[in-house]
Amino acid sequence: MERLNLTLDADTLRALDRYARARHRPRAALARELLREALARQERLERRAKIARDYAEGRGDARELLAELSPAQLELLDGDEDPA
Repeated sequence: MERLNLTLDADTLRALDRYARARHRPRAALARELLREALARQERLERRAKIARDYAEGRGDARELLAELSPAQLELLDGDEDPA
């Protein structure tokens, strides 16, 4: 396993500490989990953006990809967007 040295500002560190204490989890383990979740979320957003670009460009298989996604999957993808 590789190591990663991160420098966090005081506010981020306090937030991470509070989050870890509330869940009774070690801070480093929780940080790893949060990082994994953020990376997975980013990958989903990038896939969705690519499908949307392909669809907008009229790529034939984009329609097939969209058809293969169930309504529940599309709803989950829509829920991943930041409101900001």
